[in-house]
Amino acid sequence: MAGPIRFTLNGQDIALPEGTSPTVTLLDWLRGPGHLPGTKEGCAEGDCGACTVVIEEGAARIPVNACLMLLGQAAGRAIRTVEGLGSDHPVPRTLADSDGTQCGFCTPGIVMSAWAWTRQGGDVHEALAGNLCRCTGYRPILDAMAAMRDDGAAAPSAAPAPADVSTAAQRFFLPRGLDEAIALRAAHPDAWLLSGGTDLGLRVSEHREQPGAVICLLNVAEMQSLTVDAHGITAGAAVSYGRLLAACDEDFSPFARLLARLGSRQIRGLGTLGGNLGTASPIGDSLPPLIALGAMVTLASPRGERVLAVEDFITGYRATALAADEVIARVHIPRPPSGALLACEKLSKRHDQDIATVGLSVLLEFEDGVVRAARIAHGGCGPRAARAPGAEAVLLGAPFDAAAADRAAHALDAEIAPLSDLRGSAAYRRIAAGNLLRRLALRAPGVMDLPAPHAPRFMA
Repeated sequence: MAGPIRFTLNGQDIALPEGTSPTVTLLDWLRGPGHLPGTKEGCAEGDCGACTVVIEEGAARIPVNACLMLLGQAAGRAIRTVEGLGSDHPVPRTLADSDGTQCGFCTPGIVMSAWAWTRQGGDVHEALAGNLCRCTGYRPILDAMAAMRDDGAAAPSAAPAPADVSTAAQRFFLPRGLDEAIALRAAHPDAWLLSGGTDLGLRVSEHREQPGAVICLLNVAEMQSLTVDAHGITAGAAVSYGRLLAACDEDFSPFARLLARLGSRQIRGLGTLGGNLGTASPIGDSLPPLIALGAMVTLASPRGERVLAVEDFITGYRATALAADEVIARVHIPRPPSGALLACEKLSKRHDQDIATVGLSVLLEFEDGVVRAARIAHGGCGPRAARAPGAEAVLLGAPFDAAAADRAAHALDAEIAPLSDLRGSAAYRRIAAGNLLRRLALRAPGVMDLPAPHAPRFMA
């Protein structure tokens, strides 16, 4: 039986009126029926950060974009907006005293990102990468951030989310277990499968779609499981990028550096590996690394489970092998072999929080100084993220040096089919993909003393 949408907002438990649409964005509800207009709308696509609010979860403060979060996803959560801090709180007061308040429009989002940062820690620039407005310049904001401290406030608890917040016009399910999610998927094969919604949510925020049925997977316990062991990382499909990033150890540091550039902290607070796999975008940031590492995806249905390599799961442009009654349950990312060379590269117009133009990930294993095994995966170079078997074959049995990388780059050029769009021409993508291979050879240990890739900027 369906119940009302209940969540904790600024420390107060609320239940929304019967008939409230669960697929209205949290931003639209806050600025409308919620009467909390402090949260601003800028881009409505998760780029500008004006709509930043914070999910309070245990001791954690997780900044998210309210423009991408659906009201149904808020069920059972504790959310704080800028009104929940108040003008006398030390974070907004410090920002104002440092003349970092700009025109004021984007300031509430910066306040909420800063409040989350006082608990999360990490690089200040990275913490603010999802708040794009800088009318006053960086210095006043950075001065304010340097003076901020965690206020020590404990997170409020929230009542458990109901399993069903449907209305007469829309079905919105929040299953708590994998079996329940599978049964719902079989009964509603046309329903949206929603996790973080940082991609799918754009269909609501920008295109104003109103789905008839949604199965939200955020509360499925098995899909929130995350383990790290000698074999690698096994992440449930609904594990956020933020949690995955924090779980990456030294063996996965090249992958972690890429994850640290995947959107902003707001995007990584909601976005999931399962979502990136399910949407199967040819420029999905995580897909080339998953393919290069030989990651395996487990699919679950009433018939049981089956396991596919990620490279086989993605079948075409935004197309996958997922059957109508299946859900993505978890992803296993094998640990790179000892002594292997792993690189996870991404080229984009901006270093932080930008869509990839070209992605290239490489895993090379060596024996007696020559390449024994090679896995090269590309993104943005065709209709789907895929391996480059021709380039891999060129590298086998030879040392990985500049000459070998040049041969592999030519082989790669022959097997990719990039398109031209606003992010880059087909010719640029061909040159860039090959040059990423060439650069990797120059950066390989013992070849040349060139700078290493950008240092990771994330909390370990």
